Amino acid sequence: MLQNRCDIHTHTLYSRHAYSTLRENVLAARDAGLELLGVTDHFSDMLFPGTDLTHADLRDYQHFVNMGIWPRTWEGVRLLHGMEADIRTLEGGLFGQAVTVTHDITGRPARRERSLYDRMLHNCDYVIASVHYKNFADGASLAQTTEMYLGALAQPKVLVLGHTGRAGVPFDVRAVVGEAARTGRLIEINEHSLESRGPEGRTWGSCRAIAEACAELGCGVVVNTDAHVCTAVGRTPTALAMLEEIHFPQELIATRSAAALLAAMAKAGLDVPGE
Repeated sequence: MLQNRCDIHTHTLYSRHAYSTLRENVLAARDAGLELLGVTDHFSDMLFPGTDLTHADLRDYQHFVNMGIWPRTWEGVRLLHGMEADIRTLEGGLFGQAVTVTHDITGRPARRERSLYDRMLHNCDYVIASVHYKNFADGASLAQTTEMYLGALAQPKVLVLGHTGRAGVPFDVRAVVGEAARTGRLIEINEHSLESRGPEGRTWGSCRAIAEACAELGCGVVVNTDAHVCTAVGRTPTALAMLEEIHFPQELIATRSAAALLAAMAKAGLDVPGE
């Protein structure tokens, strides 16, 4: 039976359409027997719709600015700081990279101007890059959408491509999975993409094909819940059943243990946070 002892794609109240606090998620992770929890609230224009993002007000993003105060171990669970950043361009550009921060958290002029994305990375251990608003890819060729995911993989601190099987943007799976394998990045097998639709749903076949490519090409995966409420944290029976069905190798599941996940971060060139 495949083991999964980490969940590194979860959301808190900050994401607006999620319903649990950080502590509630930590307690749920403990009760589910997890060794490691990653919190990855949305970094997206879904947070403040209608806001002019020519220049961002850093005070709207204090959640990410202040993650450094979180304990690294809480209720016996290792805790990582993350974000789920929207892919917003066919070049793989992420939300916040085209937005300039001119003032600091107190409203005073910043010592130097940086992009909102770069500013948020200071206390962030890793990034999950995902497509939510796909209208920018309407009419794009397969080559262009493939380059979109390849570009996202190359962005600073991106460790995981999120729920590619349900994003609704076709791409060359083998090209993207092969590059992820080469660079030590990870592909997500997302419980939420599978559980709500089942084997007859649109996303099941695409998720399975991506998992099969990962197994064939030796690409690591993360099995995550994408939990938007604490009761879902750490619960991945559907995703694991699908992987069992295709005889997916345990050693390619980076979330099989905290040690394996931290080793995968190091392999990808990311700093491994201390206690």
